[in-house]
Amino acid sequence: MTSAELRNPAEAVRAQYVASATGDLELWRSVVAEDVEWTEAAGFPLAGTYRTPSGIIEGVFTPLAQECDGWTTHDDTYVSDGERVVVLARYTARNKTTGKTMEARVAHSFIVRSGRIVRMEQIVDSACVRDAMA
Repeated sequence: MTSAELRNPAEAVRAQYVASATGDLELWRSVVAEDVEWTEAAGFPLAGTYRTPSGIIEGVFTPLAQECDGWTTHDDTYVSDGERVVVLARYTARNKTTGKTMEARVAHSFIVRSGRIVRMEQIVDSACVRDAMA
């Protein structure tokens, strides 16, 4: 049994936020399944469903880092029910091109099995994000 399998669902989700904030892709990969599905909400600049850890890094994390300085997800509140973890959070960032800052409310719904995230769905106030990028 790996260390990821010992994590409860909320701990796995928290670890992915810490990994994202610190840029620790090894830690992030340790808490997501190889067949993970990651859905960015319709209306969000990166809307769509991404699969595999590499697909998410290339399709979501890298473009956000290229577009924004200081992109941070503030994971404020956790609600857990078995394998589902919902996190109420905020995004903050500054767009590199426009110089505009933004703060957007977001909810992330995760499914975690055997200590690994298998699915994430984003629900976000995408208008705030789009405004900062326009």
